[in-house]
Amino acid sequence: MGKAAKQRRRGQVAAGAKGPNRAGAALVKNNPFEVKVNKQKFQILGRRTKHDVGLPGVSRSKAVKKRTQTLLKEYKEREKSNVFKDKRFGEYNTKLSPEEKMMKRFALERQQNHEKKSIYNLNEDEELTHYGQSLADIEKLNDAIESDSDTEERGMLSAELTAAHFGGGGGLLRRKALTEEPDGEELKPKSRKELIEELIAKSKQEKRERQTQRESALELTEKLDTDWKEIQTLLSHKTPKSEKKDKEKDKPKPDEYDMIVRELGFEMKAQPSDRMKTEEELAKEEQERLQKLEADRLRRMHGKDEHENKKKLKHVSADDLTDGFILDKDDRRLLSYKDGKLNVEKEEEEDGNEGDGENEEENEGEPTRGDVEEESAEEDDATDSPSDLESDMGSEEEIIANEDQKKKHRGNEKKLQSEEEQNAKIEAAKSELPYTFPVPESCEKLKSLLFGRLIEEQLVILERIQKCNHPSLAVGNKAKLEKLFGFLLEYIGGLASMEPPELKTIDKLVPPLYSLCQMFPEAASNSIKFVLRDAAHEMEEIIEVKGRATFPGLDVLIYLKITAILFPTSDFWHPVVTPAFIYMSQLLTKCQVMTLQDVVKGLFVCCLLLEYVSLSQRFVPELINFLLGILHLAIPQKQTQGYTLVHPFRPAGKNSELLLVSDKKDMDIWKKQNLPLSIVTRLKESSKTEMNHFRLSCVAVCLDLIKKSAALYGSLSSFCEIMQPIRVLLTEHMSVTEYPKQMQELYQNALKEIEDKGKHYTPLVCEKKKPMPLKLYTPKIVKVLEFGRKQGGSKEEQERKRLIHKHKREFKGAVREIRKDNQFLARMQLSETMERDADRKRKVKQLFNSLATQEGEWKAMKRKKFKN
Repeated sequence: MGKAAKQRRRGQVAAGAKGPNRAGAALVKNNPFEVKVNKQKFQILGRRTKHDVGLPGVSRSKAVKKRTQTLLKEYKEREKSNVFKDKRFGEYNTKLSPEEKMMKRFALERQQNHEKKSIYNLNEDEELTHYGQSLADIEKLNDAIESDSDTEERGMLSAELTAAHFGGGGGLLRRKALTEEPDGEELKPKSRKELIEELIAKSKQEKRERQTQRESALELTEKLDTDWKEIQTLLSHKTPKSEKKDKEKDKPKPDEYDMIVRELGFEMKAQPSDRMKTEEELAKEEQERLQKLEADRLRRMHGKDEHENKKKLKHVSADDLTDGFILDKDDRRLLSYKDGKLNVEKEEEEDGNEGDGENEEENEGEPTRGDVEEESAEEDDATDSPSDLESDMGSEEEIIANEDQKKKHRGNEKKLQSEEEQNAKIEAAKSELPYTFPVPESCEKLKSLLFGRLIEEQLVILERIQKCNHPSLAVGNKAKLEKLFGFLLEYIGGLASMEPPELKTIDKLVPPLYSLCQMFPEAASNSIKFVLRDAAHEMEEIIEVKGRATFPGLDVLIYLKITAILFPTSDFWHPVVTPAFIYMSQLLTKCQVMTLQDVVKGLFVCCLLLEYVSLSQRFVPELINFLLGILHLAIPQKQTQGYTLVHPFRPAGKNSELLLVSDKKDMDIWKKQNLPLSIVTRLKESSKTEMNHFRLSCVAVCLDLIKKSAALYGSLSSFCEIMQPIRVLLTEHMSVTEYPKQMQELYQNALKEIEDKGKHYTPLVCEKKKPMPLKLYTPKIVKVLEFGRKQGGSKEEQERKRLIHKHKREFKGAVREIRKDNQFLARMQLSETMERDADRKRKVKQLFNSLATQEGEWKAMKRKKFKN
């Protein structure tokens, strides 16, 4: 800040202080840029800190506070003198000499120390004992030394052993044996060797005696145990049941938790299950399964039997041990007799019936219908005429020939039946769907696979294509399946362009499309963006050529619907959904409504927009304007209007009454129903009544969309302004009484939703944000001792000048502080003087008041006396 600015600011502050509006000047807020903030990492007790927040003028108040705590306290205690009292013994006693004082102080000190030390000391006069022995004697460690023997009398050593081991043996040598002989002569002293031998013999004898005592004690204890066992059997008796029940009652019952823990302890431990397979392993298993099924189908289609492959002979080497040998089925036939003769079939018939081996094996042992009839006929003949046996025996050869012919005939019939069954199996295998499919390389190949088949078969084909060509099975499968998404999308567009469109098939094809999108999201987004880009460019080209745009075909609308299913619509920005959202808003503003088909397409786009913004609640003005225009097409034209229409709608014109219905009979017959998209293609062939019903259905859908929009945007602060045109049109221009009851209910519901939401909207409030500080640039710091001058000379000279400058600065600061201290003291003295003067004035005034009251009382008393 320059000097002129500083002087101007000082003049403004002085003028504000001296002027009449001083109170207003005091209310001026501080500039936030003048705030000085010093951050402190942590606080240390007893240390002066400079880390605080200061405003202009705060330092002055802090200085005044500090002076009140130090300087003012010294000023108030200036005439007071503190007294130091010496509390030592005999200090103020003049009768005691210094030596006596010292002796007495020393004695007191020793007494005090003795009392401190003897707090936890035990009484030394008493004698403490343990089991009758003095603790003082025990601490002397006069215990007897234990011996190394295993005897029970531990610590008992003989005097000879002690003298021999601990006396060095000298005592024994010096001792004399004073045993006397029978003739009274004294024996000679024994040598060391003899004494040691006697000592060893004596110790062995004592050890032997102790061993015998121990053995005898063990025998006595064993005998006592056996006697006790014999007596114990006599003493044993059973406790009565009553006592047992009492004991059982006294026992605590086990807790449920303990019972569960015990049961779990006896249960079998869980066995580890098989691990979960990865996606690659599952895909490989599925591919192997489908390949196996396809190989089986091809085998059946070519008429090959499974048993033929099994019956093929395998090469057996010479070293084969035939470990896996399995005994073949016994093909031997049982012997059978017929009419007393052996029934033998010819080899030719066996060779002819090889193809029907299975059927013969199944029917083996079971007689056929012809055989049963023959047998029954023969039995009848045998029973009816027993006298004709001779004639029957004579014609046996003819019977055998007839039987051979019948068997040949039956063999031929079985061959024909087996051939028919084989052909039927081949045809069934040909008509069956293949289990493996390659990925189609173009959209035409995909159409050839799917077109003309049932929807269930189409789904199975797409599923098998994905399973057989999983990306983890081969390197190029990923690129092929990415192309498959585009081909399937193009195929769905072709189904939508047909007349009539196959919407049910499209609905069923969305799940496989979704699964491909989840596997390859980037390729799916690129395909959808390519379709939307082409549609947007086509609309722009039509606008450039014709000057107006038309609504796209049904395939593009279905693509927009599929986009909402495949990708998230609640994101703030999405690479696929956002372009689709913009494209739909352009459709509602640029495409003119010329026919009823355009109305249906526009309402479908409105439904899609509501679906897109159902979660994000994003406001779409094009949606509200289009719904207003659709309602405008359903009312008769009036001159005065309280709303304005936006392109592509016009207040009056050729198609301004496109949805107006004047036939009351058609209104009475109408029933509410949903508008299918397939109606767009067959609307041209409808009758007049159907057209009127179609118009009423469009109005009903529009009212329903208005209700949903009001419920969605009811929380907006500008809701009343948004829905005001629609509310005016519904209340003032639309005649509801002419419409059917269902239409009136829809009208009332939509109007009620608008009015209810309009009453409870929240006002628009600016969002609270912190003020954005200005950008601060770090200054370039240059070390300069004195600003404005170049410093010269040596380092010593510069240091001398620096110290002189510092001394001057400190001196000025000290003078300034002393001056402020004097001013502070002067203020304090002035305040004390003013307080004393005020107190004196108060007392004088009080005294004058008391004198005046006394004078008044005296005058009143004097008047009474004068009257009396």
